[in-house]
Amino acid sequence: MELKEQVVLVTGGSRGLGEAIVRQFVEEGAKVVINYFSSKERAESIAESLGANRAIAIQADVRDAKSVETMFARAKEYFNKPITTIVNNALIDFSFNGDDRKKLDTIGWEDYHTQLQGSVQAVLHTMQAGREDMVAQNFGRIISIGTNLVQNPVVPYHDYNTAKSALIGMTRSLAKELGTNGISVNMVSGGLLRTTDASKATPDVVFDVIEESTPLQKVTTPEDVAKTVLFFASPWADAVTGQNLIVDGGLVMQ
Repeated sequence: MELKEQVVLVTGGSRGLGEAIVRQFVEEGAKVVINYFSSKERAESIAESLGANRAIAIQADVRDAKSVETMFARAKEYFNKPITTIVNNALIDFSFNGDDRKKLDTIGWEDYHTQLQGSVQAVLHTMQAGREDMVAQNFGRIISIGTNLVQNPVVPYHDYNTAKSALIGMTRSLAKELGTNGISVNMVSGGLLRTTDASKATPDVVFDVIEESTPLQKVTTPEDVAKTVLFFASPWADAVTGQNLIVDGGLVMQ
């Protein structure tokens, strides 16, 4: 299915990487659902700027299955077509600041649980809500956002890194089950992005070190990652599933 024919849900679509993904899809002609949790004014402003026939902002807590089901039904009614593509981007209560991170002696299971809810539980809910329509049309694209910290935990954010590691396993398992229904499931794992709400607390010296260490001599931007998300959603990726593609300028090579 061409990008211009797709209805795309971007969770956490009102900020940072999510907004960049939303705008890239709309530029390619897709219709987009901008999911938000609390950023109502911001999400609605983005939707208005993109046009009522191209985007809608819908509130839902991706950790709540009923809320997600309601969002899918509302989007289907609005665009008169079901969601075809899900971008699991929402980030729950996290800031990339290595100086303030919780270490082994201070972190608790509740911190892990929060990130597992935001990564694994959220994907379970969006997949369960979207699966029936995707199977019916024999098409679906699922793209989840990961991190290169799984492969190279230069900053050991124990809770966040562990949740994203689990998401890799979930991605591959879902890819195996859903492939015969024309549904692909992939991940895009960026490096530290310059700059999002989550990375605004990161000291400038960290970005400088990344830039010097990266073969492309640049810090990855939200727009860089968004382009790769579009690749997985496009017909160019028709034969690709169960993959985790790292987008960080070559800092981590696999």
